[in-house]
Amino acid sequence: MKEQITRQSIQLFGEKGFTETSIQDIVDALGVTKGTFYYYFSSKKQLLADIHLLFIDDILTREKDIFADTSKNSETKIYEIVNMLITSIKKRGAEARVFLRDRRNLDPDQVAEVVDKRDQFRLYLQKVIEIGIEKKELRDDLRPDIVAFAILGVCNWSYFWFDPDGPVSDEEVASIYVKMILNGLER
Repeated sequence: MKEQITRQSIQLFGEKGFTETSIQDIVDALGVTKGTFYYYFSSKKQLLADIHLLFIDDILTREKDIFADTSKNSETKIYEIVNMLITSIKKRGAEARVFLRDRRNLDPDQVAEVVDKRDQFRLYLQKVIEIGIEKKELRDDLRPDIVAFAILGVCNWSYFWFDPDGPVSDEEVASIYVKMILNGLER
């Protein structure tokens, strides 16, 4: 039931927004009582924090696996990170929109935990770029931190406009992004 509450909440938060969605809306959509909700979550903010942590923990784990693969060069790792973010829109787009949009509704201690993990994600990407520069796979006249922020900005904004059921596939968008990024980074 906890997972059902979480999934229904992601859908409602994505459609209506966190502040406009009440606990009553959530339980009504599931046909359960508020007691059921409070059995699993102490508050709507705790639910939102759980949604944030589930999302960031999953993509951070996937990124760490890409980072740790020593058989791949930096360009391949950048492609895989971008592709992971874009192709996940179809399955996790609503969750990502909640993650990217509703952080401001978390309590300060919850924000700190989420921001720390977001920073870890960015720093892994930045390290991929730095290693690529060291190995002379990528050009060395651009700041790796700014490049990492730019890549994440391009990918994160896609959660708000990209329709994976539209005329362009998620793989095609990821490929375009990576070509655009790497043509500006290649040595």
